[in-house]
Amino acid sequence: MSATLTYSLLALAILFEVAATTALKASDGMTRLTPALVVVAGYAGAFYLLALSLKTLPVGFVYAMWSGFGIIGVAIAGAAVFGESVSAAKVMGFVLIIAGVALVKGGGAAA
Repeated sequence: MSATLTYSLLALAILFEVAATTALKASDGMTRLTPALVVVAGYAGAFYLLALSLKTLPVGFVYAMWSGFGIIGVAIAGAAVFGESVSAAKVMGFVLIIAGVALVKGGGAAA
């Protein structure tokens, strides 16, 4: 599997996870059918794509990307869809998450 395809699968996995988590809030405790179906389908797709990306990428790096960019994506979706705030402190947190992911990737290359 090419590097471009592997990273594309990981990016899609993150997008599916962000959509599923956003739908989880919209599902109102899994009581609204359409958002609940998006939750189930989104997480199923996300885990499948994540598993595919783990065939060629290191698990530590994949999980750092998955969780870090998932956090940022969900925070942005929360602001866009539900009107949640994005403060300067949150933006600084995003920057630190990205730096942490870069350190995880760089640390793997040195090992």
